Amino acid sequence: MDADLKAGRGVDYSRIFTQAIDRLHVEGRYRVFIDILRNKGAFPNARCFAGHNGPKPITVWCSNDYLAMGQHHTVIAAMEEALHDVGAGSGGTRNIGGNTHYHVDLEAELADLHGKEGALLFTSGYVSNEATLATLAKILPGCIIFSDELNHASMIAGIRNSGCERHVFRHNDVDHLEELLAAVDPAAPKLIAFESVYSMDGDIAPIAAICDLADRYSALTYLDEVHAVGMYGARGGGISERDAVADRLTIIEGTLGKAFGVMGGYITADQTIIDVIRSYAPGFIFTTSLSPVLVSGALASVRHLKASSVERDGQQAAAAMLKGMFADAGLPVMDSTTHIVPLMVGDPVKAKKISDILLAEYGVYVQPINYPTVPRGTERLRFTPGPAHDEAMMRELTGALVEIWSRLELRKAA
Repeated sequence: MDADLKAGRGVDYSRIFTQAIDRLHVEGRYRVFIDILRNKGAFPNARCFAGHNGPKPITVWCSNDYLAMGQHHTVIAAMEEALHDVGAGSGGTRNIGGNTHYHVDLEAELADLHGKEGALLFTSGYVSNEATLATLAKILPGCIIFSDELNHASMIAGIRNSGCERHVFRHNDVDHLEELLAAVDPAAPKLIAFESVYSMDGDIAPIAAICDLADRYSALTYLDEVHAVGMYGARGGGISERDAVADRLTIIEGTLGKAFGVMGGYITADQTIIDVIRSYAPGFIFTTSLSPVLVSGALASVRHLKASSVERDGQQAAAAMLKGMFADAGLPVMDSTTHIVPLMVGDPVKAKKISDILLAEYGVYVQPINYPTVPRGTERLRFTPGPAHDEAMMRELTGALVEIWSRLELRKAA
């Protein structure tokens, strides 16, 4: 045994790890994952295994399955058919046995959805962002990336892992972005990375104005549409489709795990860029591909939402109704122009307490949103009403929140 360990001078790993967890408890941001099962075909109804008395019925208010497509009969039927046709797993990476006709078909549908030449599937939206941004910047010599300050952690990770020069512009501030673009070498390759819908505040990027700057300063553009695909546009192509600017964007990235209700991430772009990422990105090359069962479900969902606006219309109506109820009740609902309905709390301990009371006493499931997902002091509850949340559910929820706000003596809206 090492002499230091014999003398009691070894590293106390257990203490270090325990202290790290203890800090989260003290700060009120230790995360607890509740044990639930959704009821097939009956979303947002679910059941929670919180005690020893069997499952308790609950209503889910925080799912990113915005349109309940994960419960849609067409999606489930497609997944069942694929399971019985080809089995469960993909068999490996795309270049070693993991490429199927389902993958090829879905990439073609996604490219068409965004009006691009090609698409590339990843195992998640996180991986698609991290792998693509890191690889792009490494391929472009001397690349400089300009990143919105509220970009998702996966985008930040990809930009950092690229090792390139990077500048952060103030959220949705095109004037600040132009200042930064004007200050760098005009001949340097440049990439502007931003999102369409920012999921914690529910606001939207000025895509056309950013594209104008990209044209002026010869920059590529990378748009994360994960909280908008399926949700906006005549066919669910996102904000870029709704605002008729998709053709101006170099790369559009999206997810299959939110409005499409399944799992996975993707990018769409011209075929050369797709080929570069396919050929160089470790996060694509060395990862087992998505199960064809998942791909088949996502394919059915994308095709359905291209043709149907019923789900989108129902979700937008539900979000507007809930925002109105919260505002009328004096609850501090944040100003959101999208389907996201955030309720400001401003304290991590109180946000967790409200969440716990809602679940234990009212059968309402909504997770508190704390740092580092949002800045300290802006902790909140984030509601995502969908087309299946009816008016009665919303009135019960609003009444519960009013009671809890009064009980905890929390500040109401100004």
